[in-house]
This record gives sequence, C-alpha cells and structure tokens, in this order.
Amino acid sequence: MLDPRIYRNAMMIVAFALIVVAFSLGSQAAPLGATLVPDSFNGPGAYATMISLAARYPNRKPGSNGDNQVADVVAGALTSDGFFVHRAAFSARTVDGPRTIQTVTGTLAGTTPGTIVVVAHRDSSRPGSPADLSGTAVLLELAHDLSSQTQERSIVLASTSAHVGAAGAAQLARTLPRPVDAVIVLGDMAALQARSPAVLPWSDTQLAAPPLLRNTAAAALSEQANDTASDEGLGGQFLHLAFPLAASEQRPFAAAGDPAVLVSASGARTPAAGEPTSASQISGFGRSILQTVSALGAGPSVPGPSSYLRWQGKLIPAWAIRVLVLALILPVLAATVDGLARARRRGHRIARWVLWVLSACLPFVLAALVVVGLRVTGVIDTAPSGPVGGDALTLDGKAAGILAGLGCLILLGFAVRWRVERHIWSSQASSPQPERANGRRAARRRAGDDDQTSPGAAAAFLLVLCVVALVIWLTNPFAAALVVPALHLWMWIVAPARRVRVPWAVLLFAAGLAPGILAAYYYATLLGLGPAAAAWNAVLMLAGGSVSLTSAIEWSILLGCVVSLAAMIVRIARQPRPRPAEMPITVRGPLSYAGPGSLGGTKSALRR
Repeated sequence: MLDPRIYRNAMMIVAFALIVVAFSLGSQAAPLGATLVPDSFNGPGAYATMISLAARYPNRKPGSNGDNQVADVVAGALTSDGFFVHRAAFSARTVDGPRTIQTVTGTLAGTTPGTIVVVAHRDSSRPGSPADLSGTAVLLELAHDLSSQTQERSIVLASTSAHVGAAGAAQLARTLPRPVDAVIVLGDMAALQARSPAVLPWSDTQLAAPPLLRNTAAAALSEQANDTASDEGLGGQFLHLAFPLAASEQRPFAAAGDPAVLVSASGARTPAAGEPTSASQISGFGRSILQTVSALGAGPSVPGPSSYLRWQGKLIPAWAIRVLVLALILPVLAATVDGLARARRRGHRIARWVLWVLSACLPFVLAALVVVGLRVTGVIDTAPSGPVGGDALTLDGKAAGILAGLGCLILLGFAVRWRVERHIWSSQASSPQPERANGRRAARRRAGDDDQTSPGAAAAFLLVLCVVALVIWLTNPFAAALVVPALHLWMWIVAPARRVRVPWAVLLFAAGLAPGILAAYYYATLLGLGPAAAAWNAVLMLAGGSVSLTSAIEWSILLGCVVSLAAMIVRIARQPRPRPAEMPITVRGPLSYAGPGSLGGTKSALRR
C-alpha cells in the first residue's frame, strides 16, 4: 500500500533542509580575558577549610543541624569580609522528604548595573563527603579576595542547600535582583580525577548557557587548572537538548532566563562519599573561578540562554534543527497519507487498527497516572524536582515495592488487553456479514485477512507513529529526531507489498530502538545509575514534576507503538510466505488499462 516513489520524491525536501542547516552555521563567541591575575587565591587555605568543615560537620543532610551550622559559618565569614548578608528559610522537597532549609547570600555592591552570582551548596546526601564542601570552601576564599577589589558589577555569593533537586537554587533564582549577567555554580572543586566535561551549560529546558559564558569558564580552567579534558561531543549535546535532565544547580537559573554554568571536576555527578581530593585541584579550580569572575566583571554583558549545538567551532541554531527534523518526518508522513487513502479505497479497516495501536499505550499511561497519584497521596514523599545522581539515590524496600507494583500493573494491563482483543476478534469472526440490496457486502470486499499484517493495520500504525512524532516535534525537535530512524526503518517492516523477511524485520526493529536505548544508557552512565536505580529515578522525576504528565503520555503512546510493532512482527513470522505460483499478477497502470505493456515485461517472440 505504500508507494516508494512518493517516499523518494519527498526526500528531496531533506536535501533543501540540509542546505538551510549549512547556511545557518554561525561562529562562537571568543572567551573574555581577565584584567587581573588570579594568583591571590589561597588554594591551600581553601583545602584546609574544606577538610575542617567536613570533620566538624560530617552529617549535613538538607535542613539538618550540621547543614544549618555550616550556614552560620558561611554567614559569619561573609559578614567579616564586608558583604551584606541575607538569610532566607523556607520549606522544600528534598531527597529526604519535605524539609526546612536555608539560603545564605552575601552581596558586594558594584559601580555599574548588573550582577554576577556565584553559588555553592553546603549539604550532603551522605555523611563523610568532604568534596561536597569544596565549593563552599572556594566560595569563602573568593569572598576574601573579591572584598579587597573594586567591582564594576555587583557580586552575589550564595550558599544553598538541597542541591539534589536544586530546591535551594530554585528559590534563589526566584528572588535574585535583576539584571543578572552570569551565574557560576560551584560543584566539586577538589576531585583528584576530573571527569569530562568540567563546564556544563545545560538546564532542565532546551535552553543552554550562551557560548560566551561557557567558553570564558572553559578557557580559565584550561589556563589555571591545566584542564585539557575534551568538550561534550555532538551526540551528548543532542541528548542533553532532547532530554533536558540536568541534575545540578545551574538548571533553575537558565529556566529563569539567567545565563548559568556549572563548573565541577566531577562533571554532572555528585561526588561520592569517599571521593579522593587534591589540594592542587582545588587551587587550580579556585583560580579559574576567580579569573572567570574578573573577566565577566570587566567584559561586556553576557547574552541570555539559547538553544544551539556546537560543532567544529561553529554553532547550529535550534531553528535549523527544527527545520531538518520536520523535513525528515515529511517523507514518511507523505507515504503514510497516500497508503492510508489506498487502504480506505480498497475497504481495509483503519479506525479499528488505530484504536488497537492506541490501546497498547494504556498500561503505560495507567502506570504514569498511578505515579502521580502516589505523589499526591504522599506515598512518594522523597521526590525532588529534578533527577537524582546514583551517589545520592537510595533504592530502599519501599522503592523496590513501588517499582514491582508498577511492573505488575503494566503486565496486568497487557493481559487484560489481550483477553479483550481475543474476545472482540472471535465475536466479529463468528458474526455474519450483512449484505446490501445490490448483493454486495456492507463493507467493501477486502483483499486478504484483516489481521495485524493487513494494509489497514500498517496504515494505522504508521499514522499513529507519524502523529506522535509531529506532536513531540512541536515541543522538542531534538527529541523528535530520535524518533526519525524508527519512522524510516519501521515503514519497511509493515509495508505489505514490500515486506522484508523476518530476520531483517527484527534487525530494522532493533535499529529503530537504538537511539532511545543509547539515550537511556548515556544518562544512566552520566548519573552513575544501574537499571533499577534508573527506573526509580524515572519514577521520581515524574512524581517530582521534572517530567510532565503530558510528556509521559506522549512517550507512552510511542511505547505502545513499539509493543504493537512487536506483535505485528510475531504475526508476520507465523504467516507462511506465499509461493511464487500464488503471488498475485501485477500489471502496469490502472486496473482498467488493457493497452500495450499492461502485462508487464514480456519476452519478444521474434528470433534474434
């Protein structure tokens, strides 16, 4: 039912889209240079402060006595350095449940409008983690150095809590005085082994920090800390924009429209409790932060967050990716619409098979609704508003029970669907078909059996898949790009006229799933999660609101398409392949055409 000519002709749109992308490439902004040498930063002093605070306050869970006592130390140090100190206490959702936490801010007024904000968390999800206090130690040394200089822009040094879920950073982002020129979030400043990349511009939206801010911080790290770690690859950048699941504290600032980056030797991960630390590392990172602040204070204004990809020193804007992804969807959509019209003209059922495909998503939608219900009723009370790294994630018996219950619910949903499906099909097969007055059946005569291998089922499956891809494209073209391989590959599995053999069908099925599997593996590796921890993290993100219910329903429909296609492949495998003698005779042109060439290619009767 699918015409390859329409598919091939529509691929011309992709060529034009690639030309548009080529002409959309722009140059990156060069890093800003600092006017002052950051040699005044006391690295050994910062390291000693980190070790001392970790020994005095080993237990610093959000809102605990240790957390509040470190807040007192920070407030006292900022006051002694001449900063105007403000403390705010509020209730927030943390990885340990609802807690009352504090944010301490110190402000140093500048001579011109604009503010540079440096943020460091002081809490720790697990005891005995000195690396979690390295940002606080660097913050205190920065306060001492910056207080002795005249600042062109105002400086705000902030100490937050509940860094897992970024509850403290989110409250700070809502209350900061505007305009904000840049936000620098201090992560792990003292890890002995640095992970790549050390500068992260990502947020929980498709917005990222501007290249000017990111390149300035990266250049300072390269100069002061000898950080030669490679930048995020194009694939990693694409996945960060397709699934914006930043686990660190820079993400609330980008959502508020402020340019923000995370600088951390541990990358996106939370440092482990026994993470080895280095005095030379904290010295290099501290000098880098001081140089970055000096460069931003003396340089031009930093633009706001935007959506882009960095490739070979160039920038690819998000609108160009949107055009390219739409061009990649259109060929399959055009072939699907044509195949849908052909199937309807030949009397194949469409609506029935659309409902069949959509019914496969109901168990996943039901599981998502149950997760939201568990959050509303308080059964899940440890859901921060963001992903949780593996070092901070606790998979206890309650979490295991919820995961097992959700798995059983999904299996039960598919069992009920299978029983209902069998009952409906058996009742329809046994009921006689009424006839019209002219002797024809009420439905048009169908070519072949009306099962999962029929042209109607193929057209309905591709229609649902194309529609959900377009819906995802409207909100996030980067996420829709991950569905594009499935669109182009799975079309050849279900096409009745050009159906591939079962081994090839399985191979195309797996290839269509590859982008999603790679994305899940990438984030699990990035956050240090195993399979069970990754599943529990997904539940917490849905319960905490970092993944909306609308997005969960969209991806549930996509999972329903995966299940439906698997059932279609099983049905194709059980179906015997027709013998050559049983193959229908194909003719050229319309069925009513009986002119020359209507019988196809025939051998000449003339002697040669």
